[in-house]
Amino acid sequence: MQVMNNRLPTKGPDRDGSASEHVMQRTTVADPAPGLAGLIDELEWRGILHATTPGLRERLATGRTIAAYNGFDPSADSLHVGHLIPIFGLIRLQLRGGRPVALVGGGTGMIGDPSHRSTERVMLTEADVRANAEAIRAQLERLLDFTPGPTGAVMANNLDWLGPMSLIDYLREVGVHFTIPYMLAKDSVQVRLERGLSFTEFSYMTLQAADFAHLYRTQGVEMQMGGADQWGNITAGLELIRRTAGGGGEGGEQGPAHGISYKLLLSPSGTKFGKSEAGDSVWLDPRRTTPYAFYQYWVNVDDRDIGTYSRWFTLWPRERIEALDAATAERPDAREAQRELAFDVTARVHGEDEARAAVQVSGALFQREPVTDPMLLARIHAATNGANAAPDVLAGGVAVVLAETGLASSRGEARRLISGGAITVNGERITDPAAPVPAPVAGEWLEVRVGKRNRSVVRVVRG
Repeated sequence: MQVMNNRLPTKGPDRDGSASEHVMQRTTVADPAPGLAGLIDELEWRGILHATTPGLRERLATGRTIAAYNGFDPSADSLHVGHLIPIFGLIRLQLRGGRPVALVGGGTGMIGDPSHRSTERVMLTEADVRANAEAIRAQLERLLDFTPGPTGAVMANNLDWLGPMSLIDYLREVGVHFTIPYMLAKDSVQVRLERGLSFTEFSYMTLQAADFAHLYRTQGVEMQMGGADQWGNITAGLELIRRTAGGGGEGGEQGPAHGISYKLLLSPSGTKFGKSEAGDSVWLDPRRTTPYAFYQYWVNVDDRDIGTYSRWFTLWPRERIEALDAATAERPDAREAQRELAFDVTARVHGEDEARAAVQVSGALFQREPVTDPMLLARIHAATNGANAAPDVLAGGVAVVLAETGLASSRGEARRLISGGAITVNGERITDPAAPVPAPVAGEWLEVRVGKRNRSVVRVVRG
């Protein structure tokens, strides 16, 4: 295996624009070695790696397991697909023999990271943060192996140690190790100075540094992982550990702890990663984003993005990914790579049963023939958050059903759609605005088509 190492200047800017005392290292590699020794190489060939600290490759090559953490902000009761980038980093670490630590920012989440934000966020209550943290834990337990053991994943909540810390303790144990010029040099601070930055958010980097130092001291966590926009916060933690634990020198020399960061995912198609076509976040919680909608998000990935997504969001080997790259180039209309990716990620997040159901619903929604199976109609209704209609609505006719269920913006619009021949109910084309509603399938289901592609299922709810 041939490896070429390129070190960037010690005093070069961080990814967030701040001056760093830690060297960023990039690697171009042929085939990854097995175990932890091949982790950096795998991230490199997958196109994910942004930076590492010096000495990390040598540390991983020792064969000793390493504990590494990634933080998750509990500002919502669900993670979204953007979080899959660091989650897959922890998954790859665990599969190669490392111990992943998922840190929920119950403490820092009550303040908020100012990185790449133009305004200060609304503060959450402690109860909100704890509830969100519990929901996030449940999602992570589906993706990481928490079985006790040397490589078993561990959950932590920084509210457990930041909460009891007094202001005096913070100033003596953390604040004393950071100079104002060091903190002002961070780009996340610079971009907010003119618009206003509270001391609360200004202190965020020192609290994240305190997290790293605490985990290093109490749980033997030697590495922090995160996105490129977190590199400044990661290096702040490395600096605090160096100053408080010793074992490292000034100016980017190897220290007792390490950091690794991922590239920011920028879509060649110009769309923002993690957003649906409507601009909504794609969540991991099925109550926020149904497994079907989750599946469709990946099916609709642009051909220009699919190669990147296949590398970042699967554990597939290089040979399979390159074969799918070739299939996309040769037969783009088949969308083979998108369908395989969609099934794989949906099965990982929601389970194989939900992934298979999403495939079935997707096929049914795009087939030409009407759907007549009541069980499949029920599945489509649930997967797409279908509308309900009472019998008195049905008694008003098709135009009323369309308007009352939101399938048309108004009764006038519904009548225009019907007159134009754009409406089909249970396979029957409706052309008369005064026409009655066809009999529901099994007395409960209406399959409504608006145009050639828009198909919905309405449930008749009685009583």
